Amino acid sequence: MSDVFSTQYRTDMAGALRTDDIGRAVRLVGWVHRQRDLGGLVFVDLRDRGGLFQVSFDPDWSSPELIRQARDLGPEDVIQVEGTVAARTSSNPQMVTGDIELRCTAMQVLQHSAPLPIPVYRTPDEELPGEDLRLRYRYLDLRRPELLRNFELRHRAARAVRRHLDEQAFIEVETPMLTRRTPEGARDYLVPSRVHPGEFYALPQSPQLYKQLLMVSGFDRYYQIVRCLRDEDLRADRQPEFTQVDAEMSFVSEEDVFRVAEGMVAAVWREVLDQELPTPFPRLTFAEAMLRYGTDKPDLRFGLEIQDLTALLQQSDFRVFSGTRGTTQRIRGFRVPGGGELSRRELDELQEVAKRGGALGALWVKRAENGFSGVFARALTGDVEAGFLAETGMEDGDLYVAVAGDFRVHAAGEGDDVASGQAALQGLEPALDELRRHLGARMGLIDADRHAWAWITEFPLFDWDPDLDRLVSAHHPFTMPHADDLERLREAVAAGAPLTGEESQALYRSGMRSRAYDAVYNGNELASGSVRIHDPELQQQVFRALGMGEDEAREKFGFLLEAFRYGAPPHAGFAFGFDRLTMLLARAGSLRDVIAFPKTTAARGLMEGAPAQIRSEELRDLHIRTEA
Repeated sequence: MSDVFSTQYRTDMAGALRTDDIGRAVRLVGWVHRQRDLGGLVFVDLRDRGGLFQVSFDPDWSSPELIRQARDLGPEDVIQVEGTVAARTSSNPQMVTGDIELRCTAMQVLQHSAPLPIPVYRTPDEELPGEDLRLRYRYLDLRRPELLRNFELRHRAARAVRRHLDEQAFIEVETPMLTRRTPEGARDYLVPSRVHPGEFYALPQSPQLYKQLLMVSGFDRYYQIVRCLRDEDLRADRQPEFTQVDAEMSFVSEEDVFRVAEGMVAAVWREVLDQELPTPFPRLTFAEAMLRYGTDKPDLRFGLEIQDLTALLQQSDFRVFSGTRGTTQRIRGFRVPGGGELSRRELDELQEVAKRGGALGALWVKRAENGFSGVFARALTGDVEAGFLAETGMEDGDLYVAVAGDFRVHAAGEGDDVASGQAALQGLEPALDELRRHLGARMGLIDADRHAWAWITEFPLFDWDPDLDRLVSAHHPFTMPHADDLERLREAVAAGAPLTGEESQALYRSGMRSRAYDAVYNGNELASGSVRIHDPELQQQVFRALGMGEDEAREKFGFLLEAFRYGAPPHAGFAFGFDRLTMLLARAGSLRDVIAFPKTTAARGLMEGAPAQIRSEELRDLHIRTEA
């Protein structure tokens, strides 16, 4: 590192010096992180990209003028110092360089800093300034060592990705940033064309169509660490522009894609965390994940698996349970070992947790030596009690939490149209997911050091948008339907006309599956992908199922359909959310901690003042007029 960073300004990186350098004459540059004036002695913590290093000014080796200059230094002044590396009289175990210091014999102030609007140095008990202020002065906030460590980690992760994909014979290809607007998914950011009045480019939400076309072109294996943009309402874990690791492969099945992606993730873990990640990752179908965990992104670091107790509990006279007889409603819940220790206040809180997931509330019961107590304790008598104990394994001190109502996914043999079909447009799975996560955290069941990955497969092909009152793609319209459901799709669109109304909803309720998949890590969706449609006729059938006629499909996706006519290979791919992956690796609190210049939740860049108004003459050049 010393040779790499050696310039006319410095011989070494300050934070890279160690006890082996004692006795060396060095020249260092950096920022004044902290200054301590002890009367006759002055100490300065110098900070550069390598870390912190103490510089001491002492009459035994520093001139009176040099000590005076050191006393005048302020926070974040940029300085150059020269001297000899020596052992410190008292070590500082909080610093990697805490056993050595620079005995300064010469100093030059390269730039004085104005008074700081936000501090860079702070004591451990000092809170950070408000986030808006830190984003306004982001270049100062980025000087914090903890943020620098996040970006060094991000760099190492990207390096590991590139190295692995290169070893797997992928070609890195850049796809256009100015492209055509696509009608599916989130809103596009639009860019007006100056030379084509009234026409607009769109900034890409993903390189999806281009990477499929690269497969048609015979590139076989493509990847890109690519910036994407979506004009959507933001949350703490979303940004309008984001980075994804995007890849596509020809002549592959799901398992081939999984093997490459798992190897890539394992390479990142090896590079960044120095840990070997077990592969292959577990596989769960969408229906299995929803039935067992209430979500398609389950946190597998702990148990609390969901059970269906409908047939058993319907036998009781408890009104909530008996009221489900003869309906599509189910009774589902899970056992919480040791949950009987929860206070009444904590048990009452479960009602609000369940309501966040759309349920009317949570039903619970505790088991103790003297029997059951709780909301549905009186339902547990006779054969029902015996069956409940047998199915749940309840022991003294345990808690059972349940939710009753309509669920989206039912298991085979429960009387649905199809196994794993959708029984309701919106189900109560989110309520059980909320309860499971809440109680997993409350009971201390989540191992923060565990890395639980899984693939979720066989997602629904279609979703229903109640606002638009129509069928939409659950993933995107280029996703291959599941082989076992292809005939149902072909029958639905056999007439060749776009589906509408009841036909569309019937197709949704039939529970058609796709060959889409997600990679889930500790309860977070980190990647999605699918086997793609490569047959132009099948692609047209999916468009018709989505209510899109032939002319509309040709207008929006004609270039893709045309390319498929000239020998498109079977292909599949994935996209990993790189910002989120880095955030979780760094254990950062927000995506903004791993993005150099992020936007606020209102999609504003506070530092540079974006977005901003444009002068009317500039708008005229773009053939745009705004309305107040």
